[in-house]
Amino acid sequence: MRFEVVATDRNSGLRAGVLHTSHGSVPTPTFMPVGTLGSVKALTRAEVQATGASVVLGNTYHLALQPGIGTVARLGGLHAFMRWDGPMLTDSGGFQVFSLGRLREVSEAGVTFASHLDGAPTHFTPECVVEMQARMGADLIMPLDECVAASASRAETEVALERTQTWWGRSASVPLREHQSLFALIQGGMFSDLRHQAARAAAADDPPGFAIGGLSVGEPKATTFELLDETVRELPARKPRYLMGVGHPADVVTYARLGVDLFDCVLPTRLARNGAVWSDRTGARLDLGRRGLVTERGPIMQGCPCSTCGDWPLGVVAALFQAHEPLAYRLASVHNLTLLNHLLAELRQSVVYTAWK
Repeated sequence: MRFEVVATDRNSGLRAGVLHTSHGSVPTPTFMPVGTLGSVKALTRAEVQATGASVVLGNTYHLALQPGIGTVARLGGLHAFMRWDGPMLTDSGGFQVFSLGRLREVSEAGVTFASHLDGAPTHFTPECVVEMQARMGADLIMPLDECVAASASRAETEVALERTQTWWGRSASVPLREHQSLFALIQGGMFSDLRHQAARAAAADDPPGFAIGGLSVGEPKATTFELLDETVRELPARKPRYLMGVGHPADVVTYARLGVDLFDCVLPTRLARNGAVWSDRTGARLDLGRRGLVTERGPIMQGCPCSTCGDWPLGVVAALFQAHEPLAYRLASVHNLTLLNHLLAELRQSVVYTAWK
């Protein structure tokens, strides 16, 4: 993997870059759709590509439970499984340490989950998590980490950060294939000094890239902004920065201006499947369940380049959703994902144009 900064904005941290991988190049900043179980829910590969996405995600925890890492590997790896020939990132399952708090036990050795499917125990160590991702063939690999809640005490956050950094050392010892890169993952909770400490330690190890975790866990947006800004300032400009779990239109624009290159979140597709579509660039929502919308003849959003807005009146999409037709979930997901990547592409183009000018 190689990251190239093409242009930077004179008045902010916004930059245009290109992330080069053996499966293709990714123009940044960009949003990465989440394919938790090996698919971006309700969408085909062609539909995902048409939204402007050039890199997608898989989740190691969920794939390990269903269909199983061995099954994915026997079917040709995650690229073949997803029918995706572009770059791919896999998450370690570290977020599930936070989100499945009642179903896991954390120790220095790793994490033991009680499967949310059937309660069966599954043990993740830092080493086996990286090995599983490598076996699936991911290009960008994340180490196991311990993500804490926004309300976590300083003592709890210090313990989790020390564990995350210890696990990083063990993760980094696992051999990878030539095309694979392991990012360092930065935690630190809601404590500025711990964020600084974690970012400096990660930068000193000179990894291929940086993932910033634990900043979309219920804290106020102002806190997110402040801690992210301070974290990014500690990281070298020549490496890509990935902010985990952020996918609201206003947020990705704001944080891209701080110097973030990669974003991911289930939000755009989860909202879509539940009947919420973004109706403007700020992320204002329309509820497809509103009966009055079925009379609307215009698109979900004027000027949106997505195929949904180009071909389907809002009234039809709303009527399909209210009839529980799966097509509505696809159409809404295409719209939400396209809006995110179109916003980030515009930011990128503005930086490149200004630099050229």
